[in-house]
Amino acid sequence: MESKNSKKLKIYIVDDHKLFREGLKLLLSTQDFVRHIYEAADGQEFIENLSLVDCDIVLMDIEMPRMNGIEATMEALRIKPDLKVIVLSMYGDEQYYYKMVDAGVKGFVLKNSGIEKVIAAIHAVADDRNYFSEELLVNILNHIRDNNTRPEPEFPDNEISDREQEILYHVCLGLSNQEIADKLFISKRTVDKHRANLLSKTGCRNTAALVMYAIKNKMINI
Repeated sequence: MESKNSKKLKIYIVDDHKLFREGLKLLLSTQDFVRHIYEAADGQEFIENLSLVDCDIVLMDIEMPRMNGIEATMEALRIKPDLKVIVLSMYGDEQYYYKMVDAGVKGFVLKNSGIEKVIAAIHAVADDRNYFSEELLVNILNHIRDNNTRPEPEFPDNEISDREQEILYHVCLGLSNQEIADKLFISKRTVDKHRANLLSKTGCRNTAALVMYAIKNKMINI
């Protein structure tokens, strides 16, 4: 899907692996929506040069020498609050997920994804939406399920009912509406209605955004 924003984008790739940066730069440079691509080998180099360049979107690695992606994101958003950051994540980075959401990251893409996922993420955040790799969400939520973690949710919206809280918990475990219905011995239509209510009350557009909302508001533990 193309971005509704017709402006050509200036993108900053921050990653300590030169071959990865060069490969991603080569693939993105063929896209019509890309105007310029900057590179940095770590967070410190990125921050040092950020005030010298005009960029729209940052593709940020998490684990880097000198300054990691969490610190770099927090510092970058202090300097340029409108900057949009997409994390380039490995499966093993899941312990940093909430920290990156809290830092203000707009999207997450697995580093072993195809270029089409990176492009989709760029278009999404350029249009002021969030983007989360489905594979990454499934991996994180499987980790929660495997560890049998059921948190005590802290819901900022008092209008969320007990049943909706229960539905949200199962949504965050990655269950489909039919699976939730079977598990709770209610109809799928009832689950559909509760999920729609949750999206409406939280202002989320889709399930991925709803899960992000739950994580950011500490409704589930990562």
